Amino acid sequence: MVFLSISSCSFDAVAPLQPKDLCNCVPFEPDTLDYRHAAKHVAIPNVAPIETDIPMILAWPQDLALPPDAPRSGRELQVFHVAQAFLQNASVNSGDCDIHLEISASASKSAPRVVVETPVDANFCPARQSIQSQLQQRGFTLDATHGGEIPTAIPADVTGLTFEDFEHNRGSAQVATLWELHPAQVTLH
Repeated sequence: MVFLSISSCSFDAVAPLQPKDLCNCVPFEPDTLDYRHAAKHVAIPNVAPIETDIPMILAWPQDLALPPDAPRSGRELQVFHVAQAFLQNASVNSGDCDIHLEISASASKSAPRVVVETPVDANFCPARQSIQSQLQQRGFTLDATHGGEIPTAIPADVTGLTFEDFEHNRGSAQVATLWELHPAQVTLH
C-alpha cells in the first residue's frame, strides 16, 4: 500500500503522478470543493453562438459573489463565439483537471485577459486532446506537469458558455474579469 502525504494546500507536488493523456487526468479535489461545480460541468448547447469579442466580455457587469451552488442564469445560458483572440497562457488545474487558458484581444503580453476552461468531463475529451495537440505542434507542452505562459501569443477562436466565477487566484495578473467561457472549445490559427 502506498501512502501519499501532502503538506500544503497546493496539489502541484503530486501532479507528476498524472498521465500525459489529458483525458485520463484524475482530479485531486472532490467536486464539493469546486465553486458552482454543477453549473460549470455541462455540455455546450448545439445552438448558433452569439458573436462577441474580448472588450465586450471585459465590459460585462460583475456580481460580487454568487452562492456556491447557484445554477446558471441570464448570460450564463448563452453560447458565445470569440472569432479573434490571442492565447496567452495554458495550463492544467491539478485540483479539478480542467484546462485553464487565458485569452486577450491583442498579442500584447500586458493586454487584459479572459479565462477560458475546457473541463475534464468525458464529452470534452476530443477538445482537450485537440488543444494539447495544437499546442504541441507549436512546441508548447501542455499536460499536468507542463504549461504556463506561452512565449508568443497564438491567434485563436473560442466557442463556449459564459460563466461568472468568483474573485480568487484564477491565473495571471492580466486576468481582468470574473467572466469566463466555461465550458469552451478552442481552435488555434
